[in-house]
Amino acid sequence: MKNSKTKGLLGLLVLLAAIGLFGFFGYDTMDDIKLGLDLAGGVSITYQTVETSPTAEEMSDTIYKLQQRVQNYSTEAEVYQEGSNRINIDIPGVSDANSILEELGKPGSLIFVDEAGQVLLTGDQVASAKAGITEQNGIRAYIVSLTFTDEGTKAFADATTANVGKRIAIIYDGRLYSNPVVREAITGGQCQIDGMSDYDEAEQLASTIRIGSLSLELEELRSNVVGAKLGEEAISTSLKAGTIGFAIVAVFMVAVYLVPGLAAVLALALYVGLILILLSAFDVTLTLPGIAGIILSVGMAVDANVIIFTRIKEEIGVGKTVRSAIKTGFAKALSAILDGNITTLIAAAVLYLRGSGTVKGFATTLAIGIVLSMVTALFITKGALIALYNVGFEDAKFYGTKKERTPINFLGKRNICFIISLAVIVAGWAGMALNNGQIGHILNYGMDFTGGTSTNVTFNEDMSMEDISSRVVPLVSGITGDADVQTQKVAGTNEVIIKTKTLTVDQRKAMEDAMVENFGVESEKITTESISGAVSVEMKRDAIVAVILATVLMLLYIWFRFKDIRFAASAILALVHDVLVVITFYALAKWSVGSTFIACMLTIVGYSINATIVIFDRIRENLAAKTVKQSMEDIVNISITQTFTRSINTSLTTFIMVFVLFLLGVSSIREFALPLMVGIVCGTYSSVCLVSAMWYVMNNRKKKEE
Repeated sequence: MKNSKTKGLLGLLVLLAAIGLFGFFGYDTMDDIKLGLDLAGGVSITYQTVETSPTAEEMSDTIYKLQQRVQNYSTEAEVYQEGSNRINIDIPGVSDANSILEELGKPGSLIFVDEAGQVLLTGDQVASAKAGITEQNGIRAYIVSLTFTDEGTKAFADATTANVGKRIAIIYDGRLYSNPVVREAITGGQCQIDGMSDYDEAEQLASTIRIGSLSLELEELRSNVVGAKLGEEAISTSLKAGTIGFAIVAVFMVAVYLVPGLAAVLALALYVGLILILLSAFDVTLTLPGIAGIILSVGMAVDANVIIFTRIKEEIGVGKTVRSAIKTGFAKALSAILDGNITTLIAAAVLYLRGSGTVKGFATTLAIGIVLSMVTALFITKGALIALYNVGFEDAKFYGTKKERTPINFLGKRNICFIISLAVIVAGWAGMALNNGQIGHILNYGMDFTGGTSTNVTFNEDMSMEDISSRVVPLVSGITGDADVQTQKVAGTNEVIIKTKTLTVDQRKAMEDAMVENFGVESEKITTESISGAVSVEMKRDAIVAVILATVLMLLYIWFRFKDIRFAASAILALVHDVLVVITFYALAKWSVGSTFIACMLTIVGYSINATIVIFDRIRENLAAKTVKQSMEDIVNISITQTFTRSINTSLTTFIMVFVLFLLGVSSIREFALPLMVGIVCGTYSSVCLVSAMWYVMNNRKKKEE
């Protein structure tokens, strides 16, 4: 026994040392994490089109393609229109504007030129570009295969017909990539670029060509290195919220789950340190919403631990020893944990591959959190729990017991729940119709969607971000009647960029007067420009396509794992329900819909599907052990009752983390946190009261048909 306890103590000390080590390096790694424009500033570049009156389509196309290009620097970069012929780019985490200017805004890009120097085709006539490898006589060559549009196919056929025996140069951004001799007319609409040194170079070229040539020629108007939008105070308050939230969750876990709760707290501490390390390792750009996401993920990471601990309590409740209960509890919880996390991981992968901007950044953080939560729950928590057991916590009283309880008749209330949900959704549609009549939009879209006014003010003094937040922002909010005010400070100057909703002539005049009167600013040092929404039509389309594709793939996975399409269908219906209810909140509360809206919705979808999978896993298990006397209704009610405590406790811990963030966070974080709290409550409600009921109704209908 002494030997066992010694080993256990040694294991615990090693674990604590590992946590301290990772925590230390995690903190130190903060210096290496790329911070977004809101945390650490970056480069802001304004371009002006050479053409004086570009069309709206040309501007939109150019903005979208620039947005794709700046993804190479940061997934959190923003591209938006200023005025009628200007495009502004904000790239966080960089300071060398000149190097970026060399690569962005180049006219023409891809061109095909004959020997006389005449341009035969341009990049916008290329439909697709794919990297490939060819091998001839044992020599490997790296190529890019091009497929032309219908217009490009005809133009290329004409060009090659007229230049048989001559060379056609393929030039991208001024660099000659290939200069082949035309041996015959090429009418199939395809050609190849060779001359790349390796596959990575070919893939990079193909990726750049896929973006296409810029529709408009751009010239630099101005470039600034801007300071952080939010300042140190915002970062410190968010971190303070995370610390307080984590402490509350830690106390809750130990109080409810005793020794297993302590093991979970140790694992979660390591989880946070590992997230910081991986953010640095994968070069993820961290913004303030990203910090909120990490804090939220701590609450969500509790879920796997709660599933395991509930199983352990149940095993002790049926008379097993603690050691046996720990082993069996982890084994029985494995399928629910894997299915729930893999389902969400599928969504993250699709969002990363198909999304852009903040969606791609969100997907990266989500994927890291999912993988780490599984690793820490299945390995670190288990190691800590066994170590604590070996130290001497062997009595069942340190782990708690969970006896079989009388099933709650959840299905008996299904019709009431269906009616409540339908009424809420209908109220949301009514609210959107009312908003459309009052404010011209179904939702209260923020600047990221609708655009607004950018006002540049050069103060006579060097204003700190704290001064701007406490003195300038309240003044501007009073004039605009809107709390959605974004500020940036241009590094090395006294200039401050203030972005608001679109201002009327009177409001612009009122702001100018207020700056002169309150800060002594010279009126000629105040300039204003109209700006477009940073979330373009194409970015919205990409996000919608990504969400639809992710939903379909999740449906297929659930169908495959549970061997029943009704499980998948009811899960997806529950997700749609949760999204519609949160949109109802946005509509009725007229809550600002900003750049965090998409991330908020995706978080709710991932959170809700996880809770649903846990209940489905119990239904599947109980169906396999079904007795003759048990009806299908009994199985469903038993399964929901068995997982009910887990559903409440997981939701409560996540809610606590977000609630503390809402209380202490800055305005942009509150904008994200409040609808997230609504989503957490709604997701719990739908998982417990709706999703199994929908599956039951579908199952009964099939039996009647048979």
